Amino acid sequence: MSNSSLTLAQLEQKNAFVRRHIGPGEDEIQAMLDAIGASSLDDLMEQTVPSGIQLDKPIEVGEGATEVEALAALKKVAGKNKINRSFIGMGYYDTHVPNVILRNVLENPGWYTAYTPYQPEIAQGRLQAILNFQQVTIDLTGLELASASLLDEGTAAAEAMSLAKRVSKNKKSNLFFIANDVHPQTRDVVETRAEMFGFEVVTGSAEDAAEHDVFGALLQYPSTTGEVKDLTDVIAAVKAKKGVVAVAADLMSLVMLKSPGELGADVALGSAQRFGVPMGYGGPHAAFFATRDEYKRSLPGRIIGVSKDTRGRPALRMALQTREQHIRREKANSNICTAQVLLANMASFYAVYHGPEGLKTIAQRIHRLTDILAKALTTKGMALRHSTWFDTITVEVKDKEAVLQKAYEAGVNLRADLDGAVGVALDETTTRNDIDTLLSVFLGDDHDFTVDKLDAEVTTQGSKSIPQELVRTSDILTHEVFNQYHSETEMLRYIKSLEDKDLALNHSMISLGSCTMKLNATAEMIPVTWPEFGQLHPFAPLDQAGGYQEMISELSEWLINITGYDALSMQPNSGAQGEYAGLLAIQNYHESRGEGHRNVCLIPSSAHGTNPASAQMVSMKVVVVACDKNGNVDLNDLRAKAEQVGDNLSCAMITYPSTHGVYEETIREICDIVHDHGGQVYMDGANMNAQVGVTAPGFIGSDVSHLNLHKTFCIPHGGGGPGMGPIGVKSHLAPFLPNHTVVNIETAGKDCGAVSAAPWGSASILPISYMYIKMMGSEGLRKATQVAILNANYVAKSLEGHYNVLYKGRNGRVAHECIVDLRPLKEASGVSEVDIAKRLNDYGFHAPTMSFPVAGTLMIEPTESEAKYELDRFINALISIRKEIAKVESGEWDATDNPLHNAPHTLADICDNDWNRSYDRTLAAYPVPEVARNKFWPSVNRIDDVFGDRNLMCSCPAIESYVEE
Repeated sequence: MSNSSLTLAQLEQKNAFVRRHIGPGEDEIQAMLDAIGASSLDDLMEQTVPSGIQLDKPIEVGEGATEVEALAALKKVAGKNKINRSFIGMGYYDTHVPNVILRNVLENPGWYTAYTPYQPEIAQGRLQAILNFQQVTIDLTGLELASASLLDEGTAAAEAMSLAKRVSKNKKSNLFFIANDVHPQTRDVVETRAEMFGFEVVTGSAEDAAEHDVFGALLQYPSTTGEVKDLTDVIAAVKAKKGVVAVAADLMSLVMLKSPGELGADVALGSAQRFGVPMGYGGPHAAFFATRDEYKRSLPGRIIGVSKDTRGRPALRMALQTREQHIRREKANSNICTAQVLLANMASFYAVYHGPEGLKTIAQRIHRLTDILAKALTTKGMALRHSTWFDTITVEVKDKEAVLQKAYEAGVNLRADLDGAVGVALDETTTRNDIDTLLSVFLGDDHDFTVDKLDAEVTTQGSKSIPQELVRTSDILTHEVFNQYHSETEMLRYIKSLEDKDLALNHSMISLGSCTMKLNATAEMIPVTWPEFGQLHPFAPLDQAGGYQEMISELSEWLINITGYDALSMQPNSGAQGEYAGLLAIQNYHESRGEGHRNVCLIPSSAHGTNPASAQMVSMKVVVVACDKNGNVDLNDLRAKAEQVGDNLSCAMITYPSTHGVYEETIREICDIVHDHGGQVYMDGANMNAQVGVTAPGFIGSDVSHLNLHKTFCIPHGGGGPGMGPIGVKSHLAPFLPNHTVVNIETAGKDCGAVSAAPWGSASILPISYMYIKMMGSEGLRKATQVAILNANYVAKSLEGHYNVLYKGRNGRVAHECIVDLRPLKEASGVSEVDIAKRLNDYGFHAPTMSFPVAGTLMIEPTESEAKYELDRFINALISIRKEIAKVESGEWDATDNPLHNAPHTLADICDNDWNRSYDRTLAAYPVPEVARNKFWPSVNRIDDVFGDRNLMCSCPAIESYVEE
């Protein structure tokens, strides 16, 4: 049929987004169906998915819109947000995102589509940027060791409490102190966590901390109301009684203030948001976390460390990985399985771009404007709550509502949750005109001040708002990297040089099982940087957030329809936080029924490591359920364990399709067994990409799930974060969804605490999932699932005869991923799964998930976004590697002198004048002709992890160490 004979509707359909998102065209789909022996996608579903759990009616999210239509519709919604000038503070500030960072990092798929650096040889760029972030944290906090970032300030504070309990020498204490001048949202998150750990919490003036027998204390510096006070004696008094002290600090203020480490703190934490990351109605933002070297084994989250490669050159990788959840499970330090890498990178680049002098200029200007505002107000007789400040003053007012109303009329938001006072927090975007507006709000339009006159007076009198003993005298950011990229040309090239060291989705397929690295469409990403979404404070009045509320409400309704649940919370800002929030709801539900003794969680041996780690965070006892030889939950063992724990059964955590990549036929029976024993079913949402439109967790029989929006619903992984993990629940669990102490959430539990610092988590990335669902529509979403399953089965079928696919479901089918068993090859040849993973780098591919859930395997998930050409390229690479293994097996290649053992190969290898290996250089670098079309060069050789852990270095080495002799 020619285009001229098509109707207008048919022509419009040919331009639909669905065709853009799904990689294979119709001819390719049919070719793959023929190859695996299925007549159609629906036929494949009948062969693969148990009939008893297939949806009996389609999901209803509407028809798919075009990119133009969806963007126009969301732009209209975004316009309902009113962007006032924000002076609310409380840890959230407006900021100038340097345009060179905005365009080349935040809006660049080379940065936002990369995955967690588990294959560090092809991730040196983002590892360097994160190491820079750690260096910024170390310098500004004055402590020896920093993490690669955490989720937000509130959860970082909760992690500090957990660390304090682990390392405190006051072992008999179960009491944690929180100063009453800590940000209220931080207290909310910490108190929620403490309750589930069984810790007691006491609050009071910071000076009272040592009056209690505590294992730890949390202080704020400067305080939530802006006061800058010397905490040295308070910290020393708590430590004298064997308590551990954490200080939540403002990163920009530390440019001018004495560091928490110099005050004696054991832990320093906070948000790096104001280092060039938009407020975004609450996130995503990178939290920083630093502690003393002696506590390194208890540090939550990830650490980037310096090691060396096989050529002896410095090389970076994640250090101390034995702390990761998939290894330590319920014994992990925390359940955090992601950092906020993209946002940490932005913050680190902000520090690199401005350098120490630039940051001092910014901080000094903010402080000077605050002094000017305070001078004017006090001159007119207005009372300030404190005599010290960095950027925040608290103004005592007689008629708070009248002041707030006048501010709103002037297009200004002040802090409104204080008794008899309002807060004013300035930032780097504050202008002279803003000061004039604020003076008019407080003093009337006829005030006779000018900024220049006030500035002169402050200069003459000298600033006393920072106590002399707290003025920073120690140097910051002395490393070369912070002192040489201050022109845009230099910065642009520096960012590009790091990007070129990283393999991301803009280069090739990333087939990570259970991680769902699919297309993050440009149309989905565009709204993230709209000012209507980026410049809104999370505690702005709800009537100013109409666009956000409408978008969140509609997205929630879609996700409820897709999952078969009854209610949803957007607050969890990672998958791990979603697990925690879901288990929290389950425990609170049992408590409400007088069954608080239910505290046992049944978890299959194949489960994601975050499952048992999350269970221990709500003080559950983990009982492991066996899996059979086919990877399915052993029903007899499940039934026996459920009967054994009896009335103590709280829940079971099930991943579906299973972590082994199959649709278990007995999933409904699993749910029934748990329910029959009074438990709840938590279904891990990691594999929702094999459910959408085909089945649904609520339809199957589960009670709660988290949804990895950074997997199934297209939010990019960002090099290891951000993520979003909203939870869907059945109606009986809805009253136990997390609420928020600052902003009441109508759909949440009345008395439920928060799990994240912001009411709706990382709200600014929700437009990505909104756009995805709106453009795909009901039919498109189902087809995406079908093609994901097709692609996985095509890969599995194509590898038959070369590798053994470990687990298969009904009719020999896999779900959306398959596991390739490398153990027999390793036994026969000595070639390990690591060798194969590194050799794939030479072919231009990121390795699949390695040794999870079974050691010695690769778990492959191609997703629906990869076209047949890319699938074939990946398949051919694995087949070619299998032939290379055969040469080692036969003795043609030596066990160590072969391209597998020496992979990945770098340019330094290929250009080495002393090449003395038995195989050809061309074979090393270009093992198949396709590689030459788009060669990706790993920037370092294989990294020595053992050396790095034995010689732990987590700060920036001198630049000379990167120059090869």
